Amino acid sequence: MSIDTERDRLIDAALAHVTFEGMNDAAIRAGVQDLGMDARLVQVLLPQGGADLAAAYHRRGDAALADWLRDSPPQGGFRDRIAQAVLHRLETADRELVRAGAAVLALPQHAALGAKLLWETADVIWSGLGDTSEDVNWYSKRATLSAVHGATVLFWLGDDPEDMHDTRRFLDRRLDGVMRFEKLKAFARKLPGAGAALNLATGWIRKPGSRNLPGHVAPRWSPRGDLPGGRDSSAKNGNRT
Repeated sequence: MSIDTERDRLIDAALAHVTFEGMNDAAIRAGVQDLGMDARLVQVLLPQGGADLAAAYHRRGDAALADWLRDSPPQGGFRDRIAQAVLHRLETADRELVRAGAAVLALPQHAALGAKLLWETADVIWSGLGDTSEDVNWYSKRATLSAVHGATVLFWLGDDPEDMHDTRRFLDRRLDGVMRFEKLKAFARKLPGAGAALNLATGWIRKPGSRNLPGHVAPRWSPRGDLPGGRDSSAKNGNRT
């Protein structure tokens, strides 16, 4: 059985316990017990414990969002489509699982992972909406949307679960601020000499060839590796990807 399959089984089993245990090792241990799995595999499947579990749940939501953007693309201007994508991401999430995950990712040791996950969501949205930027705008669009999405999630966690009206208004205000910033950038580029100066400062910046943030480390285990042992034939030969 592949590592990916075993990881998915453990994630499913552990998430069923998060409401009562939290997004932590206790939920993972309960999932291991439910599956009758060798507890030693946790160090391979979810080595960072609750942080890995929170990241896995978040990325499942991003994958579902990417499918939705491809199959049912929102309509309207860019601002409206971004709002629809952010709201859809929230509407299809489990509030208690998000709350538990946010508590784990807010810890100082997991701050970098939390920021990376927000960036990944912003990238899914912009890419799903057909963003074609290749320069510094690739980064600025995702940076601003990461901030907007992160703030909106925190507001949503305290909003009425039956009515997201206040969350929608909060998101609209954040996006209005972003649009004002974009208009200011466009105006600044038209000032005499400003465009040339900006190009000199940022013209060399290009989007990364990979969707991962700078500093991404390739996994030690091949996604196609077989259990037990977890390493594929290339790893056994000393060639890890």
